[in-house]
Amino acid sequence: MIDNLKKILNEDQDPKAIEKITAKLNNLLMSNEEIGYIAVQKKPAVTIFPDSIVVTNKRIIICKPKNLGLSMEFVDYDWDDIVSSFVKEGILGADFTFTTKSELTHTIDYLPKNQARKLYTFAKEQLDILKNGVSTSVTADAKNQENTSIDATAKDANEIEEMETEEVTNYAEIMPATAYTSFDEPKTETSTDRKLSELSQDELFEKLQNYKKLLDNGLILQGEYDNLKKEILSYM
Repeated sequence: MIDNLKKILNEDQDPKAIEKITAKLNNLLMSNEEIGYIAVQKKPAVTIFPDSIVVTNKRIIICKPKNLGLSMEFVDYDWDDIVSSFVKEGILGADFTFTTKSELTHTIDYLPKNQARKLYTFAKEQLDILKNGVSTSVTADAKNQENTSIDATAKDANEIEEMETEEVTNYAEIMPATAYTSFDEPKTETSTDRKLSELSQDELFEKLQNYKKLLDNGLILQGEYDNLKKEILSYM
């Protein structure tokens, strides 16, 4: 509670007003109940006994001084009874309003704008926790972790893509041994390949089709195909 109060006092709160409210709340807080924020009225005229609103992790508590400040009236509403909340800002301050399931509407006016915004933010977080079962901060952390995971996956994918698109300059390295024949190598008597002059017209045409497939698949260069085509056509 001390840490929360230090945070509140850093936001233009009146230390004496906060001290009075917290002193009266000490005996009212339930077990595991913590004060999240306190907003105090600041009317244009001097307000000796301003109303205040306290939000905890369990409820909203409206504090109204009575009998010249000698006593305090407390009205509280559990978060599961609250439907919505909103803030309306004006020239002289802001109004914090919330509605309940029984259609009751409560407004605390003349709150400093910064305090009203903090009050609304805390109320929104508590309603989100009640609705979704998880705080918005936890959801944000999970989203950040998911984005980090996606970035890492994208990075790995880019690395894989770079490896796959590596330029190949030696086509002989990727050509199957059964599909590739070096035409720079001289023919010998022991070679199993038949000479072009010994092939029939159909066999020459089939060989030309095979070379065209090699060209289409990027396994030979255009210049190589043109030379082979020219050589085969000379025997047809």
